[in-house]
Parts: sequence; C-alpha cells; structure tokens
Amino acid sequence: MAEPRGDLAPGAMTEYLTDDWGFFVRSTREYERFRSPYQSVEVHESAPFGKLFRLDGHFMTSEKDEFFYHENLVHLAAVTHPAPERALIVGGGDGGSAEELLKHPTIRSVTLAEIDLAVVDLARKYFGSVHRGSLDDPRLALRVGDGFAFVRDTDESYDLIVLDLTDPGGPSLELYTADFYRACAARLTPSGAMTLHIASPVAHPDRIRQTLVGLRAAFPVVVPYLVSIPLYGGMWMMACCSAGLDPRRMTAVEVERRIAQRGLGGLRYYNGDMHRAALALPNFVRSIAG
Repeated sequence: MAEPRGDLAPGAMTEYLTDDWGFFVRSTREYERFRSPYQSVEVHESAPFGKLFRLDGHFMTSEKDEFFYHENLVHLAAVTHPAPERALIVGGGDGGSAEELLKHPTIRSVTLAEIDLAVVDLARKYFGSVHRGSLDDPRLALRVGDGFAFVRDTDESYDLIVLDLTDPGGPSLELYTADFYRACAARLTPSGAMTLHIASPVAHPDRIRQTLVGLRAAFPVVVPYLVSIPLYGGMWMMACCSAGLDPRRMTAVEVERRIAQRGLGGLRYYNGDMHRAALALPNFVRSIAG
C-alpha cells in the first residue's frame, strides 16, 4: 500500500469533479501543451493510464482505460440494434468510438463530426492503440466543423448516433440542450438510437437530472445506465435514447449470441452480463434518474 502523503506528488495533474472534490494523475512526461482555436490541449504519459490527453483541464481518454468508456458508449445500443448500417459520431476525434462501431460487420459508413482538428491530429500521432486505424478506415468520413450545424443541415439518416463529447462547456455547451437532442432524433431511422455520457451521479446529480429532462423532451425512450470509468473518477452514467429501441429488452443470452454472430472480438468490458448490469441502478441513482 502506498504511504499517505499530505501533498500531491510532483507532476500531479488534478481534476476537480466539484469545487470540493477531485483526483489526480501524475504525469511522468508531457508530450504536448497548446491552445487550439477551441480549447486547451495536453498530452501526457502516466504510469496508471499510459498516454492520456486532457481538454480544458479535463481528462478525456487514455491508452489503458479507454475501453471502459468507448465499449459502453457504443455497444449497448449497437448490439441491441438488429443490423446497424450507418452511424454518426459527434465529437470523438480520438477515434475510439469509431473503432468500436466499425467492429460491427453490418456497418457500412461512419461519419465523424469533430469540431477540433487538433484532437484528430493528436490521436493519429499518439493514440493508435485507441483508434486502431479507424480514422483511416475507408468506411469513415471525417467532417471537421460544428456538430450542431452538421446535424441540423444534413439530409442523412442514421441507425446510431454517438455523442462522444467533452463535459458541458466551451464548444460542447450547445450540444447538451433539448434543441440539439431533437435535431439528433430527427436524423435517426425509426429503429435507431442515440447514446451519450451524462456525468457522475455522485458528483453531478443536478446535471444528470437536467440532461435527462432535455433528453425526455426529445425521445420517447430514454434509458439511463451506469458504468465505471477510472479516468473519470469511478461511477459514471450514460443514456440510450430512441423512438423505440430499448436495451432493457435484451437478455444476457441474447447479447452474447449477437456478439458471437457479429464476431465482435477484443471486447475487454462489454458482454451479456455487463449489458444487464449496466441497466441495474442503485436506489440513489434511481432517485436521480427519475
């Protein structure tokens, strides 16, 4: 067991979940630090997580724990869908969500709408173990620009929409509104679904309540679910939203069958039991989710 320390270790990067509570990760090497046109960007090496990057001081993704986030953000909806063909990712410039979507053999195209090209460039340079070549897959189309404008203006429809966003603030603030959720709903096929992360039920219960109000104004079916993401401080919530697709209807056996039928290899978190477990909410989370 590590000895208790009164002060943070040299090189400690802190993230505050609230004004009074947060955590730290020690940087063993800083690769990049600059400001893009949209946000401050950092890339570091760390012992527990390998390479990781931060945007505006928030930990985004890392080599060693990205699967906690990306597998849960994508597969709960994608496996529930009987045969997803077209997908849209808003944000997600690291390519992790694209990599998970492209595992599904029915996927014919993935559109990645990312406002900050700097994130994509850093992913290509440092995070090959996260995107695993998905950023160069011929099925992927990169659209650099405002995600809200893309969703509003496109005539395309999608089986899956993945909102792989930073926390609310800066360029992502308008992407956490009922207006944006309605725009996404209008771009889904009748059997389609949208997923997104909605914060920590321990640190951000009011934000979750507010987000769910907006989602329920746009979608008939909103299913909150619970996952663990070490880089985000532990317990975290996501949601699957649709006109009718409901991951609660899938049994663990059915999920395992689809994983096998689709040949979804290399999954390190998601399986039939974890699909069902994510939907099981503790009582205090139920009271937040409503």
